[in-house]
Amino acid sequence: MNSKEEKLKEEGEESPSHSQQTVSDDDEIDYSVKPEFYDSELDDKDELWVQKKRGGRTSDAILNCPACFTTLCLDCQRHEKNVTQYRAIFVVNCKIKSKQVADLGSKRKRGKKGRRSCDAEAGYDMGETYKHVCCSVCSTEVGVIDEEEVYHFFNVLPSES
Repeated sequence: MNSKEEKLKEEGEESPSHSQQTVSDDDEIDYSVKPEFYDSELDDKDELWVQKKRGGRTSDAILNCPACFTTLCLDCQRHEKNVTQYRAIFVVNCKIKSKQVADLGSKRKRGKKGRRSCDAEAGYDMGETYKHVCCSVCSTEVGVIDEEEVYHFFNVLPSES
């Protein structure tokens, strides 16, 4: 032992590496006390809230922002052909960029074997104008809204409803 260790031993202080009674953090946790932020019934409460918001309607998915995972829509319908696209009327956490107009009619192109563009296949009216829709939390573009105020989502993360 060097003089520093001898001095600590005389004072009753040993380094943790020489101590026989090293205590881990797990030993200090009192598991008999219920955690303050835990609610075992929270999932059931959330499900009831969503059902109330939907008004008894069923949804094909719950849509979330792909960048920040914020909920954007609780009640939507999946597109028949393009399964990654959805349409909805009631949304949350979305903002419309009224200054930016997406005119999908100007993007009409022919792909391989003379097929129409993805927008035409999706059933969009090629003469109608659309406004960009973004997540209100992180401003990621998630879709468009048409003149009839129907939201068309194409950049979202769907989850089972």
